[in-house]
Amino acid sequence: MPTDVRQPVQARDPATAQRPVGARSTRPRRGVPNPLSAAVLALFLLLFTLPVLWLVLAATKTDDQLVRDHPLSFGSWQALLANWEALTAFQDRVILQWLGNSALYSFLALAITLCVVIPAGYALALTEFRGRHTLLVATLVVMLMPNATLVVSLFLELNAVGLIGSMWSIILPYSFYPFGVYLAYIFFSTALPRELLDAARLDGCSEFGVFRRVALPLAAPVVALVGFLSFVSNWTNYFLPYVLLPASDQFPVQVGLGELLNNVPQFNPTVGELAVQRPQLALATLLAIVPVLVVFLFSQRFLVAGMLAGATKE
Repeated sequence: MPTDVRQPVQARDPATAQRPVGARSTRPRRGVPNPLSAAVLALFLLLFTLPVLWLVLAATKTDDQLVRDHPLSFGSWQALLANWEALTAFQDRVILQWLGNSALYSFLALAITLCVVIPAGYALALTEFRGRHTLLVATLVVMLMPNATLVVSLFLELNAVGLIGSMWSIILPYSFYPFGVYLAYIFFSTALPRELLDAARLDGCSEFGVFRRVALPLAAPVVALVGFLSFVSNWTNYFLPYVLLPASDQFPVQVGLGELLNNVPQFNPTVGELAVQRPQLALATLLAIVPVLVVFLFSQRFLVAGMLAGATKE
C-alpha cells in the first residue's frame, strides 16, 4: 500500500513572498526628495530660519562686532551678559515691566475670551433663537475687518466710560475675539455628535450640564486652538495699546520695542545719553518672542492630546 507522505508546509514571510507579476509594491520609496519640494524647503529656510538665527546671534555681539563680523558668527557670552545688563539698566528695568504688562493683559484677556467665545460658538451652532442668523453674519463681518479700523471707535467708547489709561482699556478689547466664536461654531456644528447630546438630555442633564459635561470635554482641540490664536493676537498687538495707553510704564512689550527703537542712535540721531545699542534691541526682541514659543509648545501638547482623546477603544 502506498503511504501518504505529506511534506510540512513552511510558512512564508509576507515581506519575502513572491508577488504576482505586475503587482506594485505598497511600500513608500525612500529616494531623493522631489526637486520642487527641496526648492520650496530651501526657500523657507532662507526666508524664515536665517533671520531668526541672525537675531539670536546678534544678541551675542557688541555693536562693532555686529557691523564688522560675519552676520552668522557667534560673538561671546561676555557680550551677551553685557547686553543683558545694559538692557535691564535702561529706564530702571522697564523691559521687565513691559513683559509683565504683556503677560497681565494677554492672560486676563485670554481667560475672558475662553469663557465667552466657547459658549457663544456652542449657542450659535446648537440652539435656535431669534436673531441667530443676523448675529452669525455680524460675527463674520467683524471677523473680516482689520483691527486697525476699530481703534477709533474703541477709543471713543472707552473714553465715554472713563477707561482710557487703565489696563481694562486693553483687556476688554483684547477679549473681543469674533474669529474664535466662528471656530467654535464650526466645530460644534460639524464635529460634535448630536447623539451624545440627545442621550445626555434624556438622562436629565440641563442644557448647561450638556455643554459642561459632554460638549466642553470633546471641544478640547478647539479650546486649545482658540486659546493659542487669541494669546498670540493679544501678545503681538501694537496699534491698540499704542493709542490707548499714555504712560510708558503701562506699555506692553510690543510698544516697548518701539520705544527702544526710538532710542537707537542709528535710527534716531537725536538720542541723548539714554542710547540703546542694536544688539540690546535684538535681545529685547528675543525676550518678546520667548513667551509665545512657550505657549505654543504647551498648546500643541494639549491640542494633540485633545485630538487623540477617545480615538482608542477599551
